[in-house]
Amino acid sequence: MTTFTTTVTQMYTLPQEAGQTDVVVNVNYLVTGVDGTYTATINFSQQFTIEQSEAFTPYAQLTQAQVIGWADPQTVSNMQACVQGQIDSMVNPPVSPTSQALPWSV
Repeated sequence: MTTFTTTVTQMYTLPQEAGQTDVVVNVNYLVTGVDGTYTATINFSQQFTIEQSEAFTPYAQLTQAQVIGWADPQTVSNMQACVQGQIDSMVNPPVSPTSQALPWSV
């Protein structure tokens, strides 16, 4: 069974936006899957806009758990599926076709 983790690898901010400072507008995430001795990863990025109705957390007070919570759940699920596919290919490598001599040229 694969265990997935999502981490934040980088955040991009605007110095001023909607009356706030250091507003996060883009986050790079890393999804890692581990199944026994097999490990696979994939990166994805998501853009954000500040909404006046949302409570604003100053940049210095953000936690990784909070920023991970911003990631679109469907995107995270899709990335986990991609990672699972990578692991499945490691466990059971796909069979590649091989080139053979033409039967009439032997």
